[in-house]
Amino acid sequence: MEQVKYSTYMKKIQMVDLQGQYERIRSEVQASFEEVLSTTAFINGPQVQQFQKELEAYMGVKHVIPCANGTDALQIAMMGLGLKEGDEVITADFTFAATVEVIALLKLTPVLVDVYDDTFNINIEAIEKAITPRTKAIVPVHLFGQPANMEAVMALAKKHNLFVIEDNAQAIGADYTFADGRQQKVGTIGHVGATSFFPSKNLGCYGDGGAIFTNDDDLAYTLRGIVNHGMYVRYHHDVVGVNSRLDSLQAAVLRAKLPHLNDYNARRREAARKYTEALKGNPHIITPIIAKGNDHVFHQYTLRITNGKRDELAKVFGENGVPFGIYYPIPLHAQKAYTRNSYNEADFGVTNKLVQEVISLPMHTELDDEQIAFITELIKKTV
Repeated sequence: MEQVKYSTYMKKIQMVDLQGQYERIRSEVQASFEEVLSTTAFINGPQVQQFQKELEAYMGVKHVIPCANGTDALQIAMMGLGLKEGDEVITADFTFAATVEVIALLKLTPVLVDVYDDTFNINIEAIEKAITPRTKAIVPVHLFGQPANMEAVMALAKKHNLFVIEDNAQAIGADYTFADGRQQKVGTIGHVGATSFFPSKNLGCYGDGGAIFTNDDDLAYTLRGIVNHGMYVRYHHDVVGVNSRLDSLQAAVLRAKLPHLNDYNARRREAARKYTEALKGNPHIITPIIAKGNDHVFHQYTLRITNGKRDELAKVFGENGVPFGIYYPIPLHAQKAYTRNSYNEADFGVTNKLVQEVISLPMHTELDDEQIAFITELIKKTV
């Protein structure tokens, strides 16, 4: 393949450019770190409490419960709902393992269902087909930054008296628009929502962090105890809990970034628009769609390569210093830890196809036109 030429001055392409983003908020982060270090309020200090209030205001939700990471957030959310061993929880086959991992850890029964081939989000008809008398909850994942069809999910949940736990690790800041025009932040629509502040997320800290969202006062009270060893009064353990806290230094980073989140998401959307524009017209490339009325915050920009050249493109990227991701290479139903004899491959036709076609391009707030042109030229010459 003819090598794509680029300027020797082009910035190194990164999957996520956290350094460039940091330069914009350096003074604020450093001042906040200095405050935490000088007060030694490392755990549950003022930075954590302030971040909680600011995120509640941003999300339009009554309660934010900060915790140690996104996986903990999902686990604690399920613990708070009082789900019992053997209860079935339906979630998407095409997602990161953390979603199903916590279901299994709590000795609940994960039930995996297929996704749509255009949005990559959980298939509503497949959810309904999977509901049994043992089903107690649905976990829709807002994959890659695009909201799942929450109106349909909530209608199903109401019809069958199920809990809805939103996995919002990839779509913080996205708005969901209901049929009547009403908008609500994803993560706040279900009975409870969970998010991750892993550094590469749209709102990421400089370590691990997570949060749980709910508008239910009683559930919020329960969750606040669970994250702190099941204590509501010090050394009085009323419920079985865990140790899962967001520390003050991470809260300080998140407080510095939160006012910029809408801008960060807008920058990602603009980079996505430029990718899509550059790649249009190739019959072998399916660029991401934005579902009608949806807000996509592009945690990932994920292509489908339909002519069997996905792995060849990955090789070309590697040879030309372009990072990429294959999210996800193996369906969850085929993973040794989560496979079940009752699964029928015919029920996972879309996921089985996606794992052979998808490839995610560099996506972050600092992408420039030269980098996008270089990446898309490589794609067009290869696919």
